[in-house]
Amino acid sequence: MSTEGKNGLTYADAGVDIDAGNALVDRIKPAAKRTNRPGTMAGLGGFGALFDLKAAGYDDPILVGATDGVGTKLRIAIDTGEVGGVGIDLVAMCVNDLVCQGAEPLFFLDYFATGKLSVDEAAKVVEGIAEGCVRSGCALIGGETAEMPGMYEDGDFDLAGFSVGAMNRGADLPAGVTEGDVLLGLASDGVHSNGYSLVRKVVELSGLGWDAECPWAEGTLGANLLTPTRLYVKQALAAVRAGGVHGLAHITGGGLTENLPRVLPEGLGAKVDLTAWELPAIFRWLAENAGMEEAELLKTFNSGIGMIAVVAADRADAIEELLKAEGETVYRIGSVIEGEGVAYEGALL
Repeated sequence: MSTEGKNGLTYADAGVDIDAGNALVDRIKPAAKRTNRPGTMAGLGGFGALFDLKAAGYDDPILVGATDGVGTKLRIAIDTGEVGGVGIDLVAMCVNDLVCQGAEPLFFLDYFATGKLSVDEAAKVVEGIAEGCVRSGCALIGGETAEMPGMYEDGDFDLAGFSVGAMNRGADLPAGVTEGDVLLGLASDGVHSNGYSLVRKVVELSGLGWDAECPWAEGTLGANLLTPTRLYVKQALAAVRAGGVHGLAHITGGGLTENLPRVLPEGLGAKVDLTAWELPAIFRWLAENAGMEEAELLKTFNSGIGMIAVVAADRADAIEELLKAEGETVYRIGSVIEGEGVAYEGALL
């Protein structure tokens, strides 16, 4: 069959640059290697990623999986060009959930999708992912980069992650939660990675740009809103291994109102003293500019508490001191009571 007069189209002509993808893999190999831990078996580049549970120290493990994204916080990262921190966000949103089940995060895989691959941009994201893995003690053992022209606007990308953790059989959380248990709130580092559709709407109504001076802190508005999600893994695992932790609640979408009851058994609720900590300035600014009621704030954002440990009353002092020694700011915010849901006392606003 004659091809005279026809163009010899290539995949690159269709908008997919295989060479760029290969260059990205080569560039991120050192970042992934930084995350190696006991159990890691091979580097990047295979069709699948291997992990040795026995080498990680587990003889009778239960596996726990978690997957998540970064949400519309990505929009701010893309618009400002500051994309490194969202890699940490991605890891945190997965591994902070794993530790709430009592699991130690073992490994992580990422998925990066874009219309036109920028090796520099993608590498910054993956290097952030590797940093999050190092901080939480899990290995970055694989991932996928998808270049999909026509699916994303110029410069846009999406990000998702998947992590697997393990625990010894019978060590799962929550367990043993009882009336009188103490609630220890661990401070957040800001908005973390949920509620950003509302955050962006509030900023739009304020008339400020991402490069504007931040109203509540030094630096730009965009940079402050891109503060990465805090990683609680190593600190929380240390507390769990010390004994007395009955449950852990990661405060993400749904805020304290929706997430704390997830670790409470039927018939038990929580009493939370809103005067136990000061509402961080970022949330006060958001609430004031949105005309937001306190109840809406508490079920949308973390409001300054990124993780809650439900602990035995006779272990509360020791666990509080341990968490502080691990670098956490800890507040005693309430206790477990008879009932359902969360009952608030005092006021944040």
